[in-house]
Amino acid sequence: MRILNVTQTYAPFLEFGGPPVKVRALSEALVRRGHQVTVLTADWGLESRFPGGAEPPGTIRSPFGWRQEQNGVQAVYLPTWFRYRALSWNPAAKRFARARLQNFDVVHIFGLYDFLGPAIAEECRRRSLPYVVEPIGMFLPIVRSLWLKRLYHSILGRKMLREARFLVATSNQEVDELASAGIPRETIFLRRNGVEAPAVLPERGKFRAAYDIPKDTQLILFLGRLSAKKSPDLLLEAFARLSASLPTNVARLVFAGPDESDMKARLSQKAQQLGVASRVLFCGPLFDAAKWEAYRDADVFVLPSQNENFGNTAAEAAAAGTPVVVTEDCGIAPLLAGIAGLVVAHNTESIAQAIGRLLTQPDLHARFAAGCQEATSRLGWEEPAQEMESKYRQLVGAESRVS
Repeated sequence: MRILNVTQTYAPFLEFGGPPVKVRALSEALVRRGHQVTVLTADWGLESRFPGGAEPPGTIRSPFGWRQEQNGVQAVYLPTWFRYRALSWNPAAKRFARARLQNFDVVHIFGLYDFLGPAIAEECRRRSLPYVVEPIGMFLPIVRSLWLKRLYHSILGRKMLREARFLVATSNQEVDELASAGIPRETIFLRRNGVEAPAVLPERGKFRAAYDIPKDTQLILFLGRLSAKKSPDLLLEAFARLSASLPTNVARLVFAGPDESDMKARLSQKAQQLGVASRVLFCGPLFDAAKWEAYRDADVFVLPSQNENFGNTAAEAAAAGTPVVVTEDCGIAPLLAGIAGLVVAHNTESIAQAIGRLLTQPDLHARFAAGCQEATSRLGWEEPAQEMESKYRQLVGAESRVS
């Protein structure tokens, strides 16, 4: 099949968090299954990522912007005329749709609150080309610009979702969120995310050496966007409460990830007020090998989100062999609970108690560290790719029968 994946952010722009990692992993898995996959995305400054300033092999100019092929996936980066945070305006999307959509059998739109998805969806409807939408946890407007998100749905989002052949949810929690908004459950397809771990994990100690963290210091890791939705402030409060009760009192809390809406400044100020600033490290976003080195060196990974459709970083931490603490509001929670870590309520006390148990009960920590391999064995991308392949074939077959 010829599949077009539409996403606002894609590799190499990994600073946007989970979506570019997820879309790349699923696209490459579908290529391995013999399909032709193209990714349509926004250009956030691709030329600035060229090594030595020259386009790397497999990268050329196309009539619609830069085109790059990696691991069998062709990505088209549309020129960006305007950007605001993770929102961009890419007028070439319309030209691409008119010129190229007839070359595809099915379109998969990832995410909401952008202009790219609705523009492609509109042209799909005009051509009777089947498309699906995967909200990737964005459906509920939880934090930031709530009135703008509601306005988006009234003008663009609602029609795009209503006319999609089906919506993809990555947890039962997300299914319920979509259904509670009136979307028929029979049009919601449940498919989990996967985790893509390196073939060989890095040796332990590299992250600690890079940031001068002693080997015997207990390390608690948060990795992800410093966003209100992910509740890093709750983790900081839990750490402050926990620090006073730890026997050695030498634990360190690491926040790794891009700043959002000055969250880093607020966390730094709060750490000072709580008296733990000297034991809190902000190391900025980590990618590729550096990210896995952080996972490997952490004693505990914590994802304290108030709402998470899945929780890719918790899956990655488990893949690195690091026990996790996740809130019950994370879609991945049932897949890790009691196997690779603890699932807790979204409050300071529960998070602090769970971290404390893992840091002070060696047998419990060892059991969950051993269980990480079991949990990870069920979290590869091949199964989700096979499920998407089957759903795409149903759509393409139905379309062929109609025509």
